[in-house]
Amino acid sequence: MKIAVLAGDGIGPEIMAEALKVLHKLDLRFEMESALVGGAAYAATGHPLPEGTLKLAQSADAVLFGAVGDWKYDTLERALRPEQAILGLRKHMGLFANFRPAICYPQLTHASSLKPELVAGLDILIIRELTGDISFGQPRGRRSAPDGHFPGAEEAFDTMRYSRPEIERIAHVAFQAARKRGGRLTSVDKANVLETFQFWRDVVTAVHAQYPDVKLDHLYVDNAAMQLVKAPKSFDVIVTGNMFGDILSDEAAMLTGSIGMLPSASLNASNQGLYEPSHGSAPDIAGKGVANPLATILSAAMMLRYSLNQPEAAARIEAAVQAVLESGLRTGDIHSEGCRQVGTREMGDAVAAELAAQG
Repeated sequence: MKIAVLAGDGIGPEIMAEALKVLHKLDLRFEMESALVGGAAYAATGHPLPEGTLKLAQSADAVLFGAVGDWKYDTLERALRPEQAILGLRKHMGLFANFRPAICYPQLTHASSLKPELVAGLDILIIRELTGDISFGQPRGRRSAPDGHFPGAEEAFDTMRYSRPEIERIAHVAFQAARKRGGRLTSVDKANVLETFQFWRDVVTAVHAQYPDVKLDHLYVDNAAMQLVKAPKSFDVIVTGNMFGDILSDEAAMLTGSIGMLPSASLNASNQGLYEPSHGSAPDIAGKGVANPLATILSAAMMLRYSLNQPEAAARIEAAVQAVLESGLRTGDIHSEGCRQVGTREMGDAVAAELAAQG
């Protein structure tokens, strides 16, 4: 099992260290190789996604990713900014399906922005299409200055587009995921305004004919955003486009108490995947040892389940995380009265110790 380890910037190296600590407690053999990515790669090589890093990622069974980005790179031209690394990996690895579970652990219902009765038992899976939509539309704009701004320009535009094969493949992934869960799929669009998403709705409806055992409903994105706050447990699996998925998955993240708890997986057609926490690089707390490593540890569990065919090992990690939360340990983002606040390393140590105690 070959894993490309790309820690990245900010808190990336700190949280990655804890995920690797946990993986090494498993009775499994991994071949791990690390490489630079994002701002760290730009500083060393002049590019956020060097050729060597890309080749390593493409040749691995899975990529375990930390985070990229730092304010000091904001003045670079857009093509050289750290965030372009993740877009490049998605494109070159064909990572079209993003899985972002939003689970509210019983121990963290108090940390949610909603009343406990609204989020207790929350377990949503948002499936976001990753390689189409407005983020990859052409052209991307006019009269761009080298730093990505538009001095003196009168307009800028991005084109929203989806092809039938792009929608069909993400729809199949979503229906199959729903079939393994509660049998309900909500497709989110803006078909009342955008031609692209009337097309989306038509294609998803056509694919539904192959999954008669799954209940399908459609929601406009504004209504979906409202329902996530009003009645989040009414959802099971949500499938949507790139831009809407980016926004809705972050909204769902806050229902669980902290984005520091949420893992994610980005998969291609052969289940090769990139696994990363849903949060960013948080340069303001980098090096302070206070970041929550649980989203990265849970991303490693998703890697075991989806790309490395080790579902039992994945379940062991998830059970260890739950046990540590039950013991009352909390990083600052999820801390509450009566719990013991710990740092990044201590939280990782606790999960690793719990795994070892499982035998």
